[in-house]
Amino acid sequence: MNLQRRALSIFVAASLSAGAAMAQKGETVKVAWIDPLSGLMANIGQNQLKTYQYIAEKLNAKNPAGVKFEIVSIDNKLSPAETLNALKSAVDQGVRYVVQGLGSGAGLALMDAVNKHNERNPGKEVIYLNYAAVDPDMTNSKCSYWHFRFDADTSMKMEALTTFMKDQADIKKVYLINQNYAHGQQVSKFAKANLARKRPDIQVVGDDLHPLAQVRDFSPYVAKIKASGADTIITGNWGSDLALLVKAANDAGLNAKFYTYYANFGGTPTALGTAAEGRVYQVGYGHYNLGGEYGKMLAEFKKRFNDDFYSAGSYSAMVLLAEGIAKAKSTDPVKVAAAMEGLKFTSFNGPVEMRKADHQLQQPLFITKWQKVDAKNAYDVEKTGMTFTALKSYDAYVSSTPTSCQMKRPS
Repeated sequence: MNLQRRALSIFVAASLSAGAAMAQKGETVKVAWIDPLSGLMANIGQNQLKTYQYIAEKLNAKNPAGVKFEIVSIDNKLSPAETLNALKSAVDQGVRYVVQGLGSGAGLALMDAVNKHNERNPGKEVIYLNYAAVDPDMTNSKCSYWHFRFDADTSMKMEALTTFMKDQADIKKVYLINQNYAHGQQVSKFAKANLARKRPDIQVVGDDLHPLAQVRDFSPYVAKIKASGADTIITGNWGSDLALLVKAANDAGLNAKFYTYYANFGGTPTALGTAAEGRVYQVGYGHYNLGGEYGKMLAEFKKRFNDDFYSAGSYSAMVLLAEGIAKAKSTDPVKVAAAMEGLKFTSFNGPVEMRKADHQLQQPLFITKWQKVDAKNAYDVEKTGMTFTALKSYDAYVSSTPTSCQMKRPS
């Protein structure tokens, strides 16, 4: 009799365990998208929201966890304070996963708020998936177990960019112009340090910081750049701050080369036009003419939304989340975070790894150049007849930078 009872208890336990293992299958996983839908960067936010909705739709058709993703959009107006309100709203709606990327100021505020929420609310933890906020501190001195980043950080991109620039003999005088917040300040810092190490002969003839998403006329800045005699500009600007800078440069007949982080979207390609052909370079984790699965997504996205699919870090974020849920066999953020650490998977740009030490995705980086479309590089960006073509690719280990993160993991 005891043997029968024991056998029955083992059978029930095994059945419950099997049920728990597949508990996530068919579940709806809410993901709060927290970024700007108003202000000067609203066009970027609207594109990003469509991107996440598009990716969720693709993954809902097939993903390893068998879950359904629902994107909940909340406008943070690019404000750290509004970001905190957005997180509260998301939590009140039962959301356990949040994505954000536009602005490291908002990202740092969100990361701090998530940390505090998780400390105060055990059993209701939230994970922050960061697809574009690139301040290196977020995976170094301020790293968090609950934060995972899918873009290469500012230092990683500058490592790749200056590795390319050191071999360009025509670069003599560099002007730095950046947005006055965490990312822009870090671009300036790492550009000066890396150039001094790799090309000490290059002069930095200017270093300006301007308000984020507030400047409407960059002609005074361009006048300073012309007066400095700079042949090259390095900028981490994005959105309207880059598009308007480029427009002012074109209007003033400034022929300097631009080395950028984010020239491929947000109206900047339109501002570049044919006048900037051969003078604009970009560092990034992919490019429009990469082909393969990314090429298919680009074509499908443009056909459906009449817009460019330019933030593929969003794809990496959602794929890792699905892989993490499948590995954890649960949608519980505590279990999913543990499953995502160190996880290797194939993204749109090849094999990548979520580094366990700091939760920074390790991935290849590319240097591209602005030129007219041709048979080999056929993707037409913003209907300009122009595109970014790949000049150089760097494996993940080349652009990877060390981390000072001292990760505090839950017991």
